[in-house]
Amino acid sequence: LLERLVPSAAIFVESFRPGTLERMGLAPQRLLELNPKLVIVRISGWGQEGPYQRRPGFGTLVEGMSGFASFNGFADREPVLPPMYLADTVAGLYGATAVMIALREVESNGGRGQVIDLPLLDPLFAVLGPQAANYRLTGKVKPRTGSRSTNAGPRNAYRCQDGLYVCLSSSTQKMAERLFRSIGRPELIEDPRYRSNAERVKHAEALDAIIGAFVAQRTQAENVAFFEQAEVTIGPIYDIRQILEDPHVLARELVADYPDPDMGAFPMHHVVPRLSGTPGSIRTPAPRLGEHNRALLAEVGVDEAAYARLLATGAAYEACEGSPAGKEEGE
Repeated sequence: LLERLVPSAAIFVESFRPGTLERMGLAPQRLLELNPKLVIVRISGWGQEGPYQRRPGFGTLVEGMSGFASFNGFADREPVLPPMYLADTVAGLYGATAVMIALREVESNGGRGQVIDLPLLDPLFAVLGPQAANYRLTGKVKPRTGSRSTNAGPRNAYRCQDGLYVCLSSSTQKMAERLFRSIGRPELIEDPRYRSNAERVKHAEALDAIIGAFVAQRTQAENVAFFEQAEVTIGPIYDIRQILEDPHVLARELVADYPDPDMGAFPMHHVVPRLSGTPGSIRTPAPRLGEHNRALLAEVGVDEAAYARLLATGAAYEACEGSPAGKEEGE
């Protein structure tokens, strides 16, 4: 069935452990014989080559090994893994870009299809910035600094009077001076400890105490209003409830309700980014498992009788309302 579908496809995506497609007799060479213009995306934890290629590839393991966790969190506590699918999401974004590049080669330059080796490790390591260069040049391992920055100061999260938080960053000299004037401490501009960005980073703890004491006297909303009036770069640290109630988020429709057969409406993110000529839209929610199998297989000549046999043998599957698989998927 797969070999009948491949010739009319543009993109083939698989996320088996490396070597699985080959054992199925569906190695990339075979797929490209069926469709020379096919773009093949091979997602794995560690890549199609290398000593770790056979290791299980959960995102959590990659988030640890990539170096992300080692400098995420506070110095006096354990490394912190991300509370969301960071490695998977970053790999997906890199994969989408790679697919566009490969498709352009096929469609614009008359090129052939190709294989995209997309491990979770490589993209996440790439977005962590110049960690390798910093270490090679200085011999120092970046420490965990919480919400502070090792490159700019002040930069931190500060607790407000109402128990909520704001984030503040004054990474340029003019912004730092504006901040000091706004909190009534202009003398800090000439204080040797805070006169330059490098000195402010060195004395971040003392500087944070000054700023934190000022912020603690006002609510989150009052702090945002005060510093915005002073043209100091500040923002609220929102939870999801606050995000969904924010007037800017509502005006830009970052979240919209889309029809869902089970719930009536399901909140989904808006299409990002927005293009002026072809902005894109979400027309349907994610399909149920196997929802489109019947229509797709009909395109390659599978009639109703043959499809019924596929369902009976388990070669095709359709999640239906009330079935254990369908309920688990919905949950």
